Amino acid sequence: MKKVVLFALTLAVTASCVSKKKLAEAQAEYSTFKASSENSINRVRTELRDCDKAKTGIESELRAKSNELDIKSKQWIAQNKALEDQIEYLKKTNTNLLDRMSDLSIVSKSGAESIKKSLETLNDQSKYIKDLNSSVQRKDSLNLALVMTLKRSLADINDEDVTVEVKKGVVYISISDKMLFQSGSALINPRAEVILEKVSRVVNDHKELDILVEGHTDNVPIATGCLTDNWDLSAKRATSVVRLLQTKFGIAPERMTAGGRSEYVPKMPNTSDAGRKINRRTEIIVLPKLDQFFQMLANGQK
Repeated sequence: MKKVVLFALTLAVTASCVSKKKLAEAQAEYSTFKASSENSINRVRTELRDCDKAKTGIESELRAKSNELDIKSKQWIAQNKALEDQIEYLKKTNTNLLDRMSDLSIVSKSGAESIKKSLETLNDQSKYIKDLNSSVQRKDSLNLALVMTLKRSLADINDEDVTVEVKKGVVYISISDKMLFQSGSALINPRAEVILEKVSRVVNDHKELDILVEGHTDNVPIATGCLTDNWDLSAKRATSVVRLLQTKFGIAPERMTAGGRSEYVPKMPNTSDAGRKINRRTEIIVLPKLDQFFQMLANGQK
């Protein structure tokens, strides 16, 4: 009888140990699953917050671009209206001339031929105006696309150091001297090559355009063993940028021009440190090819 009781107690203790072990294992698995779930939830929440921030940034950029397009659209509409009025005036002039011809009882052959040529000239001028308007619209659209592409490419760069804008019908990329050069030097900083590489990628996608690089300084005089004055400094800085764009980033040299403007085209008065800081810059100006532009004008006047 004692053996039976002892055996029963042994079975009970063994069963109890096995149950506790399984329980401990289950609890460990639950803890691991819970920790993993919490990590996943936190990661998803973080990703959602990042997505919300990115969405907000994109929506802001879209609103800005929409406003810019609205302004351009209004400008195009105004230009079209002015050109349409001019065309309408030319049509009325043609009609009046034809009416006068029909009223004349005697018109010499040479006089009639002269009037005919005048009418043909007016018609050619009307066509030229239409073609020129289309060219202007295409150029404005290209400039806007270039600005948007450059701003996206340079989005991670400090806005104070790099600005992109359209002035006088062409695209200006302005880079501060502290980003490009050491003070009083024409040697390009290694960190500035990142900016020039991004600009060159966009420019190389538009081989129908030329590039003018202009160096600008403030009005503080400079004279060293290597530099005579601010004219010298601005020209050498522009040349350094052009040389790097050619040798390292593959822009064809025949597309580029380097020029120094010294202190004489300031953005701000040189009466304060802040103004002089803004004036010390290098500008990369994206231009239509002049030979193509003059050829277009010549074709329109034929």
